[in-house]
Amino acid sequence: MIRKMIAGAGALGTGLFVSAAAWAQDTTAAVAAAVPAPVPSPAATEAAAAATTTLVKAPAVEAMAAMVNKGDTSWMLISSALVLMMSVPALALFYGGLVRTKNMLSVLMQVFMIVSIASLVWVCWGYSMAFTGGSTPFVGGFGKAFLMGVSASTYAATFSNNVYIPEYAYIVFQMTFACITPALIVGAFAERVKFTPLMVFVVLWLTLVYFPIAHMVWYWAGPDFLSDNPTDAGFLFRMGALDFAGGTVVHINAGIAGLVGCLMIGKRVGFGKEATPPHSLTMTMIGASLLWVGWFGFNAGSNLEANGVTAVAFINTFVATAAAAVSWAIVEQLHHGRPSLLGGATGAVAGLVAITPASGFAAPMTSIVLGLLVSPICYLFVSKVKNALKYDDTLDVFGVHCVGGIVGAIATGIVADPALGGQGWFDYTVFPAVPGTYDMAGQVITQIKAVLLTLVWSGVGSAILFFIVDKLFGLRPSEEAEREGLDLAEHGERAYNY
Repeated sequence: MIRKMIAGAGALGTGLFVSAAAWAQDTTAAVAAAVPAPVPSPAATEAAAAATTTLVKAPAVEAMAAMVNKGDTSWMLISSALVLMMSVPALALFYGGLVRTKNMLSVLMQVFMIVSIASLVWVCWGYSMAFTGGSTPFVGGFGKAFLMGVSASTYAATFSNNVYIPEYAYIVFQMTFACITPALIVGAFAERVKFTPLMVFVVLWLTLVYFPIAHMVWYWAGPDFLSDNPTDAGFLFRMGALDFAGGTVVHINAGIAGLVGCLMIGKRVGFGKEATPPHSLTMTMIGASLLWVGWFGFNAGSNLEANGVTAVAFINTFVATAAAAVSWAIVEQLHHGRPSLLGGATGAVAGLVAITPASGFAAPMTSIVLGLLVSPICYLFVSKVKNALKYDDTLDVFGVHCVGGIVGAIATGIVADPALGGQGWFDYTVFPAVPGTYDMAGQVITQIKAVLLTLVWSGVGSAILFFIVDKLFGLRPSEEAEREGLDLAEHGERAYNY
């Protein structure tokens, strides 16, 4: 989202994109240049001027129905299905293949049930907390709890003036983000956490950590309403933080929570003494590939419309991921003398994470640079920093998602600059929106502030919640259960019978 709230606020964002109104103007100009238009009569000119000055900026609900495009609606529903696929089966298979055989089923069950529980929490109170205005810029209210007031005849704003999508389409798209984010966390302490206390933690974490962060970064009233109510937006949105599809909301948020969890739960039995190789890199490869495909819905869907900037986010997601996979393989070749499939898959995920906040802002060439740079940084944390500090982040959630998210979030302030081919931002306090002057240094500083706030909010909040749940229910299984494997100890089943 690209916008400017008030004078001096700077560029604002959460999935920003170039106004469809501006695109339409460019298209009209091109047609006019190719086909000379008849000279209008004075009466026609006067009527056109009157229509322009009387254009409604904040339409009534009835008028919004005529501003819904079936192509936009179709794309949002397809994107929602793609993002759901990222959780189950993609993330479940990616994580499941990385753990030992005795814990495969437990990871599948954790991811599957987190998605199920999160979707119910979302429609009951999560959507209202994340995407309605309230008395504070830090979290929404409960005016739409249990989807009160939502129907097939209510609409959500996109990022173009007078363009809307059905509210249900917006709800289900954002619901998939709420489903996958807590599922990412479990990889940090896989193989050593009880199932039921983890589900309790997820409900609390969504409510007290995820929904407020989503509100702070992504909530705003919409372009048609912004000039009339410039304060109806989340705290980081007002500040000017750019996050096209979830660098802060999803990856940094989940990554720091995972690090806190693995530290508080403790190391696996035998950590550093027993070999814990992935049991099925084939499944990990399948999961990584499905993640890549699903991520097109994750990033390009965050444009909320099917237009040129949707294609920008799509191609950036494609090439940044490819560059990061290649970059990781090169680093392994230089460091170990041979590249690995696990490294290539991990690099691809790092690239997906890094491009997420920048996907709708960057140009393809700067996206490639971002992908090339993020893999060596994440590799350093996964192979060196983790070993030096001896924390047991089982599936490198912190090293890939949090670190990659930080790299991408800060880099967004650079690659969004129009001087580098970026999309810049649009000033939505005027109608229709117009491009604004871009301040790279100021935007990078704003991005750093957003990163720090997310780290503190999620880090401290997660620590408190882990502590409470552990004291009430106990997060860690017994050593005997851990050695037996969580498949049997927690679920009474085996992933494989042989």
